[in-house]
Amino acid sequence: MNPAPAVRLTPLQARRIALGAQGFARQRPASTVTARHVNAVIDRLGLFQIDSVNVLQRAHYLPLFSRLGRYDPNLLDRAAGRSPRRLFEYWAHEAALVDVRLWPALQWRMRDASSMWGGVQQLADDKPEVVQHVLDDVRARGPLTARQVELDGADLSKEGWGWNWSEAKRALEYLFYTGQVTAARRNSAFERLYDVPERVLPSPALDPPALDVHDAHVELVRHAAQALGVGTAQCLRDYFRLKPAPTQRAIDVLTAAGELIPAEIAGWRRPAYLHAEASRPRSIRGRALISPFDPLIFERTRTEQLFDFRYRIEIYVPAAKRVHGYYVLPFLLGDSLVARVDLKADRGAGVLRVLSAWAEPGAPAETATELLAELRLMAEWLGLGDVMVEPRGDLAEALEACT
Repeated sequence: MNPAPAVRLTPLQARRIALGAQGFARQRPASTVTARHVNAVIDRLGLFQIDSVNVLQRAHYLPLFSRLGRYDPNLLDRAAGRSPRRLFEYWAHEAALVDVRLWPALQWRMRDASSMWGGVQQLADDKPEVVQHVLDDVRARGPLTARQVELDGADLSKEGWGWNWSEAKRALEYLFYTGQVTAARRNSAFERLYDVPERVLPSPALDPPALDVHDAHVELVRHAAQALGVGTAQCLRDYFRLKPAPTQRAIDVLTAAGELIPAEIAGWRRPAYLHAEASRPRSIRGRALISPFDPLIFERTRTEQLFDFRYRIEIYVPAAKRVHGYYVLPFLLGDSLVARVDLKADRGAGVLRVLSAWAEPGAPAETATELLAELRLMAEWLGLGDVMVEPRGDLAEALEACT
């Protein structure tokens, strides 16, 4: 099949295509959110990035709220921890809950140690007997946390490497990276409980043979293109943190097959690719708070190109040097990112605190009203009673006036 001729898109068309591919062209469910709704988002996104920061809500729960509104987080817990399991934990974009159907496509990474942390690989090289002991222990007694793993006299010292991990933890991380163990679930302390894949993953995920490196990249780029709608090679590569050369080969295969269409987007210096089945919404009526780790925005250059919205997470910036705040969520209204808010779930006081609120240039007059409605929906979802706005940021006064 000959490649389709390049299409020309305006930035607004590209933005709407991207929002449609990410699920923001659909109205939220009018009734109770069910497992069917959650599964539809899993099908669309393929992953939910995990992060340990819990100042608002764990990162992997937020993309479902952005797209579905108020839902029971237990629906996601069951998808990631019970049969019929839809998600497994692995290194995808970063640490993430990933669609189980992508297990065969990620096994090449499990065989490739080039991106593994040095201390983890060093333990496997220097003390393979420790790794084998830990694997045998998990196989015999799993699921287990790292603290529950017994090394029967092996050195449990936490000195001298990385995050002060013990040898048990490093062995588990090696086994996790290589796919010999996986996460059965996480406990209330957010610790992984490790077990062997055959006791965790459904047979349909384990039965297909692992894809070779090229075919795996084709499958992962295909999924990234479906999830993004339109994007450059960098966008497609970043979704699963792939390397440039095999990504470009996969793009060439998919372009030759007609699954990707070359695209020229006004103002973009790099060529882009449109997924052949991507919808082209004529309008988007979105309203959502977007997690810093949401697939819509986690490639920051793409975010700036699509939305003219420069976004940097400031968690690791000293407080005195932060521009917008610690845990800042962009606010989507219609087809634009029109504001950003620094949020904290103050569970002791039972309130959702807006530590700062900032409007983007040209934000519409209804921004504060619509933002407050979304904040109240989030507070209700989190089991908090009210929204409290602190006087920081150029949108704070208008937001406070709406309460």
